[in-house]
Amino acid sequence: MQLAIGGLLALAIGLGISRFVFTPILPFMEAGLGLDKTQAGLIASANFLGYLVGALLAIRQSLPGSLRLWFLSALMVCALTTILMGLSDSIGVFLFLRFVGGIASAFVMIFGTTLILNRFAEQGRSSLSALYFAGVGVGISLSSLLIMSLIAIGTDWREMWIWTGCLSAAMLLPVFWLVPGEGKAVVIVESPPKMSFSNPLKALILSYFLLGFGYIITATFISVLVRQIPGLQWMQTLVWLVVGLAGIPSVAIWSWVGRRIGNHNSYALASLCLAIGVAGSVYAASAGAVLASAVLLGGTFMGMSAVGLVHAREMLPGNARQILAIMTLAFGLGQTIGPVFAGYIYGIFGDFVVASLIASAGLGIAALLTALGKTSALQNPGR
Repeated sequence: MQLAIGGLLALAIGLGISRFVFTPILPFMEAGLGLDKTQAGLIASANFLGYLVGALLAIRQSLPGSLRLWFLSALMVCALTTILMGLSDSIGVFLFLRFVGGIASAFVMIFGTTLILNRFAEQGRSSLSALYFAGVGVGISLSSLLIMSLIAIGTDWREMWIWTGCLSAAMLLPVFWLVPGEGKAVVIVESPPKMSFSNPLKALILSYFLLGFGYIITATFISVLVRQIPGLQWMQTLVWLVVGLAGIPSVAIWSWVGRRIGNHNSYALASLCLAIGVAGSVYAASAGAVLASAVLLGGTFMGMSAVGLVHAREMLPGNARQILAIMTLAFGLGQTIGPVFAGYIYGIFGDFVVASLIASAGLGIAALLTALGKTSALQNPGR
C-alpha cells in the first residue's frame, strides 16, 4: 500500500499537474498574453512532443543508473519546469519548458510504472495498480481546486503556474520515502529478450495512438470551450475539476466492467463513451451537457490508458520497459499531433467542431480495433 500511495503521488505530480495543468490555466494565459489558438496549440504540443522524445529515449536498452534515480529526477524536473512557466512571458521559453517537462513526464510514466508494477507483481498485489493509476485524476483534481482558490483571490496566470509547481514540490517529498530503492534487480543495464509483435499487440498499439489523438483536443481546450459558452464562463475551471474527479476511479471501474464482459469489450466500450464525450463537448450548450462531457472524458481516457499499459506489459513481460515505452510513444505521437491539428483547423473554421468530430471518429476506429480482434482481449490489470 505504501508503494501504491507513493506511485499515486508521483503520477499526480508528473502527469496530473505537470502535463495537464496547462488546460485550466490556458484561458487566463490567452487573456493575459493575447495568445491565439495556434499559439496555444503549439505550446500544448511542445509538451506532448517532449513526451514523445522521452518515450524514444526510454526505449534504449541500456541506460546508466537505476529506475528509481531516473524516476525521482524526472519528478523534480516536472515540479521545476512548472514553477518556471510563471517566470516568463516568452513563447520561446514556454515551448522549451513544456518540451522539457514533457520528457520528464514520459520518464515518470515509463520508469515509474516499470518499477512499481514490477514490485506489485513480485508481491502478488497487482490489484493495487488501480490505486496507482488514480494518481492522474488526483493531480488534476488537486490542481483544479488550487486554481479555483487562486481565481477567487484574484491571482493571475503567472501565480497559477508558480503555486501549482510549489504544490508538486511539496507532494514530491513523501515520494522519496514511499518509493524505496529497487534493489539489485532493476538497474537499467539489461539484455532483454527479442521483442515479438503479435497482431493483437499491433492492434493495441494502433488503438493507443488513436486514443492519444482522440482525447487530447478536448483535454487541452475544454476550459477554453466552456469559456466561450454564454452564461457558463464560471464553469471554465470547475469542468476540469470534474474531469479529474471522474478519472480517479476510472481504472477500477473499467476493470470491473471487463471482468463481466471481457476486457477487450470493456476497452472498446470506454472508447465509444469517450468518442461521445469528445463530440458532445463542442455541442454542449448547458451546464448539464458540459458536465456530462467532462465525466465521459475523465472517466474513460485515464482508465483506457492504464489498462492498455498494463495489458501490453503482460503480453511482453520480458520487455516490460521497452513495451511501455513503445506504447507511450504511440500515445505521445497521437497527442502531439492533436493540438497542432486542432489549432490549424480552428484557424480555418473558427471553432473546434471539425477537429473534435475527426478525433471522435478516430476513437470509434480504436473501439473497432479492440472489439473485433479475435485474440486481443485485454486482461484485467488486477489479475
